[in-house]
Amino acid sequence: MRAIVVGAGFAGLAAALRLRRAGLEVTVIEQFDEPGGKAIGWRGVPTGPTVLTMPEIPRMIVGAFGSSLPALEPVSPLTRYTWPDGRVFAPELDIKATVAQLTAQEAHDYRRLLTEARAIFEGARDTFIFGPPPQTINLMQYGLRNGLKAHPLKSLKALVQSGPYLTPFFLRFATYLGANPYKAPAVLHNIAWVELGLGVFHLAGGMRALADHLHGLAQAQGVQFLFGQKVMKMQLLPSRIGALQTDGGWHSADLYISATDRHFTLQWLGLPIPRYRLGVAGFAVLMELSEPVPRGHHIYFSQDYAAEWREIASGRCSQDPTLYLHTDGDAAFMLVNAPSLPEAAVKNPELRVKDQEYAQYLLSKLRQIHPLPIAEWRAVSPQDYCYTAYCGALYGKAPHGLAGALRPGWGVAGIRNFAQVGGTVYPGGGVPLSMLSGWNGAGWLMGRVSGQPGRSGLENGSP
Repeated sequence: MRAIVVGAGFAGLAAALRLRRAGLEVTVIEQFDEPGGKAIGWRGVPTGPTVLTMPEIPRMIVGAFGSSLPALEPVSPLTRYTWPDGRVFAPELDIKATVAQLTAQEAHDYRRLLTEARAIFEGARDTFIFGPPPQTINLMQYGLRNGLKAHPLKSLKALVQSGPYLTPFFLRFATYLGANPYKAPAVLHNIAWVELGLGVFHLAGGMRALADHLHGLAQAQGVQFLFGQKVMKMQLLPSRIGALQTDGGWHSADLYISATDRHFTLQWLGLPIPRYRLGVAGFAVLMELSEPVPRGHHIYFSQDYAAEWREIASGRCSQDPTLYLHTDGDAAFMLVNAPSLPEAAVKNPELRVKDQEYAQYLLSKLRQIHPLPIAEWRAVSPQDYCYTAYCGALYGKAPHGLAGALRPGWGVAGIRNFAQVGGTVYPGGGVPLSMLSGWNGAGWLMGRVSGQPGRSGLENGSP
């Protein structure tokens, strides 16, 4: 049996490995000339994720082939947060070291909200992370057992109110799924536990090293890669996909997996694009430095976090954005949240001029708060992210409101030999969840075709 996987990002690589482990002949088709998706980078500077969470997921996947991850190093402090008045907060996994930096009231709020985040995460993990996309019965069971822990009638904003410093601190975690934190449901507070409770890790060689490791492992297993081929359309037959066309020709297989943005997949299938609200995009500046600087992760908050998000919600890049800065040797990566683009603006050449102007503006702000020896730089705007994300929305559907937090499933109605996986579908975005989507989604598809659903993959903690 043959399978085609579209996309050589983290989800696609995980899906290819899962299919190959089951004995299928697997071909991965990728529009770029190398693997990694958003982690490909520029001159050694990352263009996307800079740290790894939930390392047990990639560890179990590579472990299924007798391999191990590149060296992991816990990051501590996790991130250094700085407010405009000079206040600095550097949380660590050691709760005592963390609350020692806070006032008595803040320490109380921090402990309370961290406990809340853990309860939400542990209550939701089996239904919304490690299991298959939940059906109505699963949602009902979750609601009865753990639903109240997620504060279903509360917004994230209401849940995390804890003063002028900790409120934006806890709100910001919702942006990891592309949410406007002021429109996000309280359930997204679980993301805070993933970082603050479970920790983050630096991977030797960065996240690109993980992509290269997965690619090498897949090649060693016999997975074939076709790079530099852009998918044009999928031939939709009754109940199945018959073939797939790229700019290099037609390809056929028994099973198909799309590990790209869900909206691109629907376009290839000739199906309607959903009209739900999209999540946010990003605007990054990649910097090559003339001399090495220490590794660090920094957040510089805006003067008014709520006002920043009002600007983004109105479709404008903020003039006072919160800056995320990652430095590591002779490379630096700066990212701010930005609005996704209207369809009509995706290829607007006038935006390119404005993008360069905005990048220079961000660099001028950075020079005032964190000077760096910049040799060369490059902007990556929402228009650039449109190559891998529909309208630049990095995580697809905006997770606003309780129903909005549910991600689309792996299947497309009426197509039995196909699955869609990756950051815009279940269980969500980010490297570990994308890999989980690829691995478990591939298992789900094989079970569906064989008529023996069984286990899809890592839901029980082992591949």
